Amino acid sequence: MNIIRKRPISLGLLLLVLAPSLSRADEPELTYEKHIRPIFRAHCFDCHGATEEIEGGLDLRLVRFLEKGGDSGPAIVTGNVDESYLIERVRSGDMPPGEGTVSAEELATLEQWIAQGAKTARPEPESIGPGLGITPEERSFWSFQPIQRPAVPRIAPPRQASVRTPIDAFVLNAMPDGLAFSADADRFTLIRRAYFDLIGLPPTADELQRWLNEPGEDWYERLLTELLDSPHYGERWGRHWLDIAGYADSEGYTVADAVRPWAWKYRDWVIRSLNEDKPFDQFIIEQLAGDELAGPREGDLTPEQIELLTATGFLRMAADGTGSGANNAEGRNQVMADTLKIVGTSLLGLSLQCAQCHDHRYDPIPHTDYFAIRAVFEPALDWKSWQVPNARRVSLYTEADRKQAAEIEAEAQKIAAEKATKQAEYMEQALEKELAKFEEPLREQLRTAYKTPAGERTDEQKALLDSHPSVKITPGVLYQYLPDAAEDLKGYDKRIAEVRAKKPPEEFIRALVEPAGHVPETRLFHRGDHEQPKQVVAPAGLTVAAPEGEYPALPANDPELSTTGRRLAFARWLTSGRHPLVARVIVNRVWMHHFGRGLVSTPSDFGKLGGTPTHPELLDWLASEFVESGWSLKKLHRLILTSTVWRQQSAVDDQDPRYAIDSTNTYYWRKPLVRLEAELLRDRMLTATGRLDRKLFGAPVSIKEDETGQVVVDGEQTRRSLYIQARRSQPVAMLQAFDAPVMETNCERRPVSTVATQSLMLLNGEFILDQAGRLADRAASEPHTLTDDRLASLPPLPAPPQATWHYGYGAFDESTQRVVTFTPLPHWTGSAWRGGENLPDPTLGWTFLTATGGHTDVLERSPIRRWTAPADGVVTIAGTLQHGSENGDGVRGRIVSSRAGLAGEWTAHAGSSETNVSELAVAKGDTIDFVTDCITNYTSDSFNWPVTITLKVSGQPDRTFATADGFHGPASPPESLPGQVVRAWELAFCRQPNADELSLAMQFLARQLDVLRRDSAMVPSGRTPERQALTNLCHALLSSNEFLYVD
Repeated sequence: MNIIRKRPISLGLLLLVLAPSLSRADEPELTYEKHIRPIFRAHCFDCHGATEEIEGGLDLRLVRFLEKGGDSGPAIVTGNVDESYLIERVRSGDMPPGEGTVSAEELATLEQWIAQGAKTARPEPESIGPGLGITPEERSFWSFQPIQRPAVPRIAPPRQASVRTPIDAFVLNAMPDGLAFSADADRFTLIRRAYFDLIGLPPTADELQRWLNEPGEDWYERLLTELLDSPHYGERWGRHWLDIAGYADSEGYTVADAVRPWAWKYRDWVIRSLNEDKPFDQFIIEQLAGDELAGPREGDLTPEQIELLTATGFLRMAADGTGSGANNAEGRNQVMADTLKIVGTSLLGLSLQCAQCHDHRYDPIPHTDYFAIRAVFEPALDWKSWQVPNARRVSLYTEADRKQAAEIEAEAQKIAAEKATKQAEYMEQALEKELAKFEEPLREQLRTAYKTPAGERTDEQKALLDSHPSVKITPGVLYQYLPDAAEDLKGYDKRIAEVRAKKPPEEFIRALVEPAGHVPETRLFHRGDHEQPKQVVAPAGLTVAAPEGEYPALPANDPELSTTGRRLAFARWLTSGRHPLVARVIVNRVWMHHFGRGLVSTPSDFGKLGGTPTHPELLDWLASEFVESGWSLKKLHRLILTSTVWRQQSAVDDQDPRYAIDSTNTYYWRKPLVRLEAELLRDRMLTATGRLDRKLFGAPVSIKEDETGQVVVDGEQTRRSLYIQARRSQPVAMLQAFDAPVMETNCERRPVSTVATQSLMLLNGEFILDQAGRLADRAASEPHTLTDDRLASLPPLPAPPQATWHYGYGAFDESTQRVVTFTPLPHWTGSAWRGGENLPDPTLGWTFLTATGGHTDVLERSPIRRWTAPADGVVTIAGTLQHGSENGDGVRGRIVSSRAGLAGEWTAHAGSSETNVSELAVAKGDTIDFVTDCITNYTSDSFNWPVTITLKVSGQPDRTFATADGFHGPASPPESLPGQVVRAWELAFCRQPNADELSLAMQFLARQLDVLRRDSAMVPSGRTPERQALTNLCHALLSSNEFLYVD
């Protein structure tokens, strides 16, 4: 039976049949090279042309191969879409296999090309070699073209007036009709913007005021000079480079995520290099080949060698689990793969890693090119002659250090020998003591068995000792036999440790050092599989980055160097100024960090799947200028920051006609609004509170998990975020919430997300709550003085209620059973009331009170916690007097009513006593004193006495007053709060509030005070309602858009 195969008729073919009079002149003529090959590269070449093994006998690299076909016959029938087997297979979804599919648009292109006659752009070659090669069409892609220096456009008046730099001319020239620059930002905005852009910190009040008042037309140039010369410039811009370099303080890859104790030296090298404005070509060369520049080590490392070796930390940033459980072929090759990815994305702006298993599906990067670049790094990262991370460390010990350390170790060994002798004596004593418990001849048999070396004991001796385990005495159990002897031996250990502590500390560099004379072969891995090595590949650069007809081969072994010199040659090729990618990639990254997005939106992908330049001529001009200016980053910054493009306002009005033309601001008619990065947000908070430690360099600040499981900084939160330990498996919660990278490999571009976790972090995060309190404390200690007129214009604050608790000292009269003196304690530490700054105080001695306890002194200075009744009623009192020390004679607690006298008396010594009073009548204004005294002497008289008073008032709900809830420092007078608000505003925003803002802030405080004074449980221990209300306002300031964004 004959089966007729029915094929669907394509719409394009139907139109050709029904409307032959239409010449299709309106449709472009498609060619294999320009339109079809990219589709095959993306979907088909892996199986049909890229490798020696051609599946199904079908090679798609030439049109005649398509017409010839494979095992199933011709793939295409020129001019006949529906008779083309290729189209049938694509339409059915059978090809390509797997999850990838040819899009409807791509299918239509294939159909149209076949219908048009399957044309080529040029005659096909007689023969082709293995692989895909690179076509002129692929080579013509914009990013592979040589960097040209375009002429600066001429801008006609009146727009010419806004041109300050060539950048402005290029941007204006690209603007469509109807667009023009916005007005310049005011001086305040420019100052703050420049500070954040260049050093990542806000200006201090003094710095801001100085630059606001700075005379001279060149004030702005001088501002930029000062900021570019700031040591904090290197910290700000170093963070950007560390992102793309994949900086981390841990190895990753395995669950262990071992700590890298010396990675921070590379971080510090980056900061120093940027501060010095090291030419960026040299910056690149040193990171890629610092060890080859340093040369062999001869004696102590020179300072220059140390710098060069430290730079190679760049090539040691990839995750490396080979020292923590993954020292196998897969783990080793993954280190190499990740290193090449970092190099490719940071310097070449290409997804080099996509050619690891086959020719790149979209970009002209052959599989062989990937392994040619791998060959550049193979001598230093040879997977067959591997070194684990600790073995790669370079010691900074000098000969003098080693000599000193050896002398100290010899001293320690002398003490160790003394200990060994003494220990042997004690072991003998213990043995004899134990053997004395046995009768002869068993005693002698046990002694002989014990003293026979373990390896020489007979089976009978072993059995004898096993049956009498108490005789099997070892140094580890000596304490069970001779406790005093064990303590004596610990003294030797302490002496040994003290001596060894005198050794000069040994530091290391995390470096990549190529072994001298090591010239391994690099073989291409079939499908990226190291178990399927194929042909040898020589070191080279990317073919497409070299001029047509040239192959960028690199020397395999430089006879002038002790190493192969491959990486040095590669680095010099990249920075020769003739490479089409490197300078473009770098200037695009700098532009991105100044404007929030790059001229190319995909900073690590300048290939076909990446973005195309919005301003290609500007990108090339900047790249050319960068190279011609000596690869100076600081000159590039100055060029950008002096442009009108950067200096214009960021404010946008959706009614502005320019908004309708370019709502996305593609043409830079206004300065983009930029959100602070995670590190800057945290650093800005620390700056506002005055807590930021501006010290540069050093080992990272450690991290920990808090009780909720969130990762936080361990200890004082004062250092810049750049110096927080970056563990791959333990990202700091606050930084991660605001898009700080978790380094799997490297960070090509940070996202700017707006998600609920950020709001929760700002609302409840321990760090921000702490900083809000510190900002309030600072503002309260540095208030502004406001004029009477300004104070009078503000909304009134509610009058403060009478204080319930007071804290002082005095004496109890035994005869009258009452407190006879009460004097307020004068000094508040932030957590305690006492006599002065230091203990003991010259006047009041050891007397102090905390939220729940304190310390006594002589009887005349007994600490007293006084409660004042706010209404008539009956109180019950529950509490526990606690004293923790065996020393001294304990403490005595008394509850004394101003109305009824002594209500109860208890003592506590190294223990506790319940201090409950069942019912006590009070009238409004009565006081109840909680007096603690020393009994006879105040040695070791720290005590704890938490108390809860319950007040019952007829017809009202019971009210409770706990000592900890009501504990606070001195209350701020209401008239001082507006000045504190102004100072808090200034510290947070670098400006004072306007009249409306200050009025709103005072209304907010009034509402807060009403709530906080009604419910003392909402006021943390140690704070007044006024201070907590100010804290809540500061919390709002630190969470506001004005704080989070830079305009």
